[in-house]
Amino acid sequence: MSATEKLRELGIVLPELQIPKAAFRPYVFDENTLIVSGQLPLLDGSPVSVGAVPETVSVEQAKEAARRCAINILAWVKKACGGDLDRVARVNRIGGFVVTSPGYANAPEIINSASEIFTSVFGEDGQHARIAIGVASLPLGVPVEVEATFTVHRLE
Repeated sequence: MSATEKLRELGIVLPELQIPKAAFRPYVFDENTLIVSGQLPLLDGSPVSVGAVPETVSVEQAKEAARRCAINILAWVKKACGGDLDRVARVNRIGGFVVTSPGYANAPEIINSASEIFTSVFGEDGQHARIAIGVASLPLGVPVEVEATFTVHRLE
């Protein structure tokens, strides 16, 4: 089953994204490596939640935020690959950052939700290395940010 068919089966709709005017790029290629900048849990340009886990953002809300980050990453991958997610050969690594309340030490539980999106869409090729760490703050006050690196088949 193609990645696009898998997304459809999972009920995931990727947002349409525009390259922002910023001091960085949302993605870059290095040979067959696609690096996607950290993505925030934005839906229609607004954060799905703000605050620290679990003090002001529940674990479930943070997991949903991590899923939204992964969906936004996939949207950039699709754009980078000319609309063809099947050019993804492998998800190599994801990095996940979770704003945590003092004493909360389970950022990996939150980032698992992003990992599960990639393995659900790409199967065995979606299995990846990962880091998941707690941090003091993230842009816009969001609770989660996720970045990712992929191997892709380049167009000839």
